[in-house]
Amino acid sequence: GPPHGIQVERDKLNKYGRPLLGCTIKPKLGLSAKNYGRAVYECLRGGLDFTKDDENVNSQPFMRWRDRFLFVAEAIYKSQSETGEIKGHYLNATAGTSEEMLKRAQFARELGMPIIMHDYLTGGFTANTSLAHYARDNGLLLHIHRAMHAVIDRQKNHGMHFRVLAKALRLSGGDHIHAGTVVGKLEGERQVTLGFVDLLRDDYIEKDRSRGIYFTQDWVSLPGILPVASGGIHVWHMPALTEIFGDDSVLQFGGGTLGHPWGNAPGAVANRVAVEACVQARNEGRDLAREGNEIIREA
Repeated sequence: GPPHGIQVERDKLNKYGRPLLGCTIKPKLGLSAKNYGRAVYECLRGGLDFTKDDENVNSQPFMRWRDRFLFVAEAIYKSQSETGEIKGHYLNATAGTSEEMLKRAQFARELGMPIIMHDYLTGGFTANTSLAHYARDNGLLLHIHRAMHAVIDRQKNHGMHFRVLAKALRLSGGDHIHAGTVVGKLEGERQVTLGFVDLLRDDYIEKDRSRGIYFTQDWVSLPGILPVASGGIHVWHMPALTEIFGDDSVLQFGGGTLGHPWGNAPGAVANRVAVEACVQARNEGRDLAREGNEIIREA
C-alpha cells in the first residue's frame, strides 16, 4: 500500500484544510541545475507547497541528477527558512535499474528531502513497490507520475482503464498519483474521474455504475492516496478544481505558475491566494461553480 497515506502526509507537512499546491518546473528540459534550483526556490518562496521534476527530467548531460538534487535541496532549505512552512520538491528517482533508483532515493534521503517521485508505469510495478517500501522505511513521501498511461488506457478496444491502473498503484504503493483534471488539457469525464478519485482516497466505495464503479469496494485500512490534478490548468480553474477535488488533493500548475507575466514567484502567490480564497468561500457556503470567477477577482 501507500508508504504513508493522506493523513500522515498532512501531519508531516503540517498543512490542513486545503488542497496542496504544486508546480512542475518548465521548460521540461534544458535548464542547468543552478537555474533549475532558482526556479524551484521562486515557486516555493511564493507560497506553493511543492515543486516537481518533469517526468522527462532524469540525468541528462546538461543536468546530472546529483547536481539537481543538491541545488534543489538548497532551494528547499532557503524557502523553508524564509516562509516558516514545510516545502518539498518531487525529485525524480526513476532510473534504468531499480538499484540505481534506490541509490537516488538514498541520496535524496541523505539531503533530508521530504519527497521523491517515480514514473510507475515506465519503471514497472515491481520497481515501484521496492521504492515504496524504501520510502516507507525511510520516511520519504512518494509521488507517482503516470507517464505512459495513455498508451495503455486511451485504447478503446483493449488496454486497461486508468481506474484500474490507479487501483493497482494503491496496492503497489504511492502517496500522490496524477488523476486527470476534468478542466485542463488532460482527460476526464467528470463522473468517471470522480469515481476513481474516490477509489484512491476512501476506505469504502459503494457500487455506482454511472461513475464507473462496477462493484462495491472495501479497502479496509489501506491508506489513501492524494489525487494530483495537473496539466494545462491555471488560476481561473481554481474554483472548479476546489469544488471537484475537495481538500484532499494536490493541484499542480506548471505553465499556470511559471507563465505569470510578472515571473515565477508572483505566479505562485496568485495560486496560493486563489486556493485560499476558494476554500474560504466554500466554507462560507458560497457556490463555487456559480461565483467562482467573482471570488478570484475579489481575491
